[in-house]
Amino acid sequence: MAWRARGWLAAALGWLFCLVLLSAVPVRAWELHGFADLRSGLRLRDADHQRRALLNEARLQSQLSHYGTLALWQLRADLVADEAAPETELDLERGSGPLDLREAYVLLTPAAAVDVKLGRQILTWGTGDLLFINDLFPKDWQAFFLGRDEDYLKAPSDAALISLFWGAVTLDIAYMPGFEADRYISGERLSYFNPQLGRRVGRDAILQVDRRSRLLVEDEIALRLSRTLAGYELALYGYDGYWKNPLGFAPVRERMTFPRLRVYGASLRGPLGAGLLHAEIGYYDSLADRTGRDPLLPNSEYRLLLGYERELARDFTAALQYYLERLDAYGAYRRSLPAGQRPRDENRQLLTLRLTRQLLGQNLLLSLFTYYSPTDADGYVRGLVNYKATDALALFAGVNLFAGRHAATFFGQFEDNSNLYGGVRYSF
Repeated sequence: MAWRARGWLAAALGWLFCLVLLSAVPVRAWELHGFADLRSGLRLRDADHQRRALLNEARLQSQLSHYGTLALWQLRADLVADEAAPETELDLERGSGPLDLREAYVLLTPAAAVDVKLGRQILTWGTGDLLFINDLFPKDWQAFFLGRDEDYLKAPSDAALISLFWGAVTLDIAYMPGFEADRYISGERLSYFNPQLGRRVGRDAILQVDRRSRLLVEDEIALRLSRTLAGYELALYGYDGYWKNPLGFAPVRERMTFPRLRVYGASLRGPLGAGLLHAEIGYYDSLADRTGRDPLLPNSEYRLLLGYERELARDFTAALQYYLERLDAYGAYRRSLPAGQRPRDENRQLLTLRLTRQLLGQNLLLSLFTYYSPTDADGYVRGLVNYKATDALALFAGVNLFAGRHAATFFGQFEDNSNLYGGVRYSF
């Protein structure tokens, strides 16, 4: 299949990239860093058609970098063995199998006002803390909910990133020649709500998806125009591509789809009082259903994010966010729904709170991040304790708790996936 060939091609190019450069550059010019990570996680309760063990993983990451006079070269890859993983075949786009190629890129500066980054890279922008409006780059929700490090929420893209600088103004252009979907929840390891069956499902009903895989045809482009003014970071955004999760449904093929999407947005970030304020807006233009009359396709949406962070005491910070999704053409959406199907609220509201405390000379980290939706009546709690025993060795334990009044809401559908995890990491 095309997507599988694309994954193998990315892996082969990454390792070829490394070997060619190693043969051309003295070994002393390279830097090698990485870590070995062992972690295990268990469900807090049994789930139908799922194992109790969510994670039994050994991960070795190697990062090889060269800072030359003409370019920065970087290769970062994880070798993974996970006894709890049902997905054993290598799939670099879904992040399954024995290899996760995180980065394989070259960063060039062909002119004083131009940077070009080519290859596999992790892209991100926007102002939200674990909430995303104008950041339409792929996310790995499975890693996030399983108990992997927060860094693994952001998945890699095969992309070209061009940055142009004019004084205080920067224009970033990211082009992805192939569609980069989120690593969405599909039932192999985490249960989810299946609207066609009307219940939570797991391995008994793996999500069937039409994966867009035509290179240079089903592509994406994202733009950011930014500058700093009076101490505030201001930005405008644009995106042309597809919904990142499979939110459409093709009844003839009985498969989920990625409908067309355009996004327009803006953001602001800067000081306010003793803390830091951020705000972001976006309009999600669902090109396949602008009228809202097709119940099998997502409606267009307005999205809003407001956040504030400040230090409450030494080594103790708190951050609050308010997030809103407002459905466009809501009346048409309600009229299009089949009888008996639970409708979405016109306004989905979400509150988040992050508390971070460092103790023992900043060697002990206590972290709590909570999501709560008063409209969906559901929530999600991420807790973490991380102890740095030495400069190289860290021990950690964490929890992912989901709750909801209804099985069909975003966090409520994941109640059976609540879990505890722990592990150890050695960095080099």
